[in-house]
Amino acid sequence: MKKIQGNNLLISNLCNMKKSGRTAHTVLFYGEKGTGKKLMAEFYTNLLMCNSPINDMPCGTCSACKNIQAGTHPDVIYVETSGKLGGYSVDTARKICSDAFIKPNNDTSCKVYIFRDCHNMDVRTQNTLLKIIEEPPEYAYFIFTSETKTDFLPTIISRCVCFGVSPCTEKQAENALSESSFNPEDIKKAVKCFHGNIGMCTEYINNEDLRRQVDLTKQLADSIIRKDEYALDTALFTLNKNRNDVRTVLSMLDKLIRDSAVLIQDTKANNIGCFREGAVKLSYILTSRQAEKIHYSIERAWHTVECNVNIPLALSALCAEIIETII
Repeated sequence: MKKIQGNNLLISNLCNMKKSGRTAHTVLFYGEKGTGKKLMAEFYTNLLMCNSPINDMPCGTCSACKNIQAGTHPDVIYVETSGKLGGYSVDTARKICSDAFIKPNNDTSCKVYIFRDCHNMDVRTQNTLLKIIEEPPEYAYFIFTSETKTDFLPTIISRCVCFGVSPCTEKQAENALSESSFNPEDIKKAVKCFHGNIGMCTEYINNEDLRRQVDLTKQLADSIIRKDEYALDTALFTLNKNRNDVRTVLSMLDKLIRDSAVLIQDTKANNIGCFREGAVKLSYILTSRQAEKIHYSIERAWHTVECNVNIPLALSALCAEIIETII
């Protein structure tokens, strides 16, 4: 079973739930992309179904643990997404509700449904799942992962046990990446951008697209620092109509703005964004109020994109709002 870095308290809480016989039937693991939410969902599944736990931890070697790790366990269902946005349809939810009443056929008498990346889960789908979540069969468990609890209806959240998954320390990230035999120089660059987020560090090393997105985010920051509207608009235009690129770059830019706001108050504060040098320069030219306004402008731009408004139009409006704020 893959080693989990950090989140020791969370792991301890999950193990204590199992030990006390009070395992939650519906669990939400939330946190930023790359922090290990899916890995934690797999750990909890192993915890529920392991045949031979060792010191209240999954053994990782029994047939159940091996099948879960291989993705071949018949009673661990990774629910399929559909549509352009990769959401979960009402039809899929109805099938899950029916399937949940078919008893499992394994030694631990558990059946686990895992819903990954739920940021695009439709309200109708959530309402369809609500009844089975409220009154699940004694053997049925539902695990959700998402970046934030606000992706769900309050009625769903009230019936979940919610656990935040956090990045580990930069040192732990470096150790984990070293164990994966990455080049030390690549590890250094990745950790400088994504700190203790092992998933994003790994993607940065392996994925040229993410490296390009980081470079673009730095260009956007430099354009704001220079108050160069043309350069800012041009850089945003290169995102074109790729929704995933837009989401990633706007998220990274938002973190840079957050870092600048924090550095205005404390020049020695740690950063969470990918470009500390840019955040420092931004802290020299922005006030806290301006940083806040830019944050809300970025938030509105992404909400507009999610609502299927023309992406270049939404990004041009964002550019105008940022320049208006800083001039």
